[in-house]
Amino acid sequence: MNDAAPAPTPAPEPRRRARVRAPELIGKGGWLNTGGKDLTLADLRGRITILDFWTFCCINCLHVLDELRELEEKHRDTVVIIGVHSPKFVHEAEHQAVVDAVERYEVHHPVLDDPDLATWKQYAVRAWPTLVVIDPEGYVVAQHAGEGHAHAIERLVEELEAEHEAKGTLRRGDGPYVAPEPVATDLRFPGKALLLPSGNFLVSDSTRHALVELAPDGESVVRRIGSGERGFGPDAFSEPQGLALLPDGDVIVADTVNHALRRLDPATGEVTTVAGTGRQWWQGSPTSGPALETDLSSPWDVAWWQGKVWIAMAGVHQLWTYDPEAGTVQVAAGTTNEGLVDGPAAEAWFAQPSGLAAAGDRLWIADSETSALRYVERTEDGEDGGYAVRTAVGTGLFDFGHRDGPAGQALLQHPLGVTALPDGSVAVCDTYNHALRRYDPATGEVTTLATDLREPSDAVLVGGDIVVVESARHRLTRLRLPEEAVRVPEVAHRTRRAATEVAPGSLRLDVVFQAPSGQKLDTRYGPSTRLLVSSTPPELLAEGAGQGTDLARDLVFADGVGEGVLHVSAMAASCDDDPANEYPACHVHQQDWGVPVTLTAGGATRLPLVLAGLDEDGPQA
Repeated sequence: MNDAAPAPTPAPEPRRRARVRAPELIGKGGWLNTGGKDLTLADLRGRITILDFWTFCCINCLHVLDELRELEEKHRDTVVIIGVHSPKFVHEAEHQAVVDAVERYEVHHPVLDDPDLATWKQYAVRAWPTLVVIDPEGYVVAQHAGEGHAHAIERLVEELEAEHEAKGTLRRGDGPYVAPEPVATDLRFPGKALLLPSGNFLVSDSTRHALVELAPDGESVVRRIGSGERGFGPDAFSEPQGLALLPDGDVIVADTVNHALRRLDPATGEVTTVAGTGRQWWQGSPTSGPALETDLSSPWDVAWWQGKVWIAMAGVHQLWTYDPEAGTVQVAAGTTNEGLVDGPAAEAWFAQPSGLAAAGDRLWIADSETSALRYVERTEDGEDGGYAVRTAVGTGLFDFGHRDGPAGQALLQHPLGVTALPDGSVAVCDTYNHALRRYDPATGEVTTLATDLREPSDAVLVGGDIVVVESARHRLTRLRLPEEAVRVPEVAHRTRRAATEVAPGSLRLDVVFQAPSGQKLDTRYGPSTRLLVSSTPPELLAEGAGQGTDLARDLVFADGVGEGVLHVSAMAASCDDDPANEYPACHVHQQDWGVPVTLTAGGATRLPLVLAGLDEDGPQA
């Protein structure tokens, strides 16, 4: 035995990083979760700060909130996460809506409400979500767009902890988070509702991770199902949403953040898992197979149609089906590309489908991010899986508002629910307009049925009434279906981000990706990167649209189109760079951008988009 003192562990060599001073955090909406205190970067000096640029409509942003929970807990004494809320929709710029979202999604760190995108512009952010890492001395050391970066950021955090502990610049201790006072209500941000054969209502009490059965009055609690704590087990859910009644009387529950479907026996209250593994689906994962062995991604709603459970798979912009008899799941429509494209089911694009309603030969869809009402129907020839996708109302990712009239001109704002009405028309929970709208296929007209509903997210028919889930008022509201439409002022909006000035002619698109420290591109099974480019209007691009594996591409703008939006979707796969490990851990980095552009003489000829900016020289530009 050697009694000599062990040699001290040498301090790690600091990585060479670009010294980019972090801009100050500003936003006229003020701060949440700080006990009323305004924070500055000086207050965060000595801590590792992670800025999470998010907006609460965005499913990728919600995924990142969940990805960061473990890192936030594990490094609580050294890391401060700051949410920078940067709105896409007009409703998201309302301060109370941000307050609600922070509670709804259990954001347990300070949040800066930045309705004018001031801090977003300071950090040159281009996409939701984007993560920026600031070291204890106040310098930006990394930037990542999209989801799937928690592993890389944790490795960076560990490096920064060691480096700044050795330098004496790391300050440990409690962070600035101050929890708000809890509010006592029977429901808290309920998501969806279902009328049971008994006449009672079953409601997904999303923020409290439970199901609640209410009496026919819609108020009296009969029982609660679930522990009320976030989890994945016989007595636990994680932000459940959609509910569908099966022919045998059981209920399928979309257990959204658990990426699973659960089956409830209303007679006994027993809950079992019937689909999903609890893990989130990533590009390259199976898209069909045994239900309990196949990953899902944020199932938001479910409906029984055509002999199967149809799933609004918001997390990957698709529709899937679950066959209870066969015990299998498979993709039914959508490509995972985000946008509004109709046609054969396998070629259609969706954008966070969040509400479903079966009505005879049609399945109606609330396609939230395109502010659209869409539907699936059988095709006559039976090709392409026998289904096609059509759009009734809506034009794309960046146009929204509150406008009634012919469907081709009508506008919605981020609808989350849809309900088939007895006369063949459809009620739409127009969530961010706080309204109940109606689309009549017979006339092609859109009208407003009711206003002043706070974030309605679902509705069910009860006789001649319609019962609306007012999510942000934490209640069910019963309305008589009106015979006359409500007149409302017409409002039209486009996403408010400033357009990027680009030169006419050609533009070099570069998606910047550097595999995180200790990882390399995964080329074992072919190209590890993917790039998909399109535009709104499609006529904007004369050349360069389509899919490829190179993360750089030359785009050519058409003559005569002065502005539009470039849609860019990029993916890269990296694995741990350890030759001795036969089965290295692998990670998928992916992001979708919508970049408004204006063609201007003297504009930029190169457009860089950062997918992951972590390398020996710091963040890439």
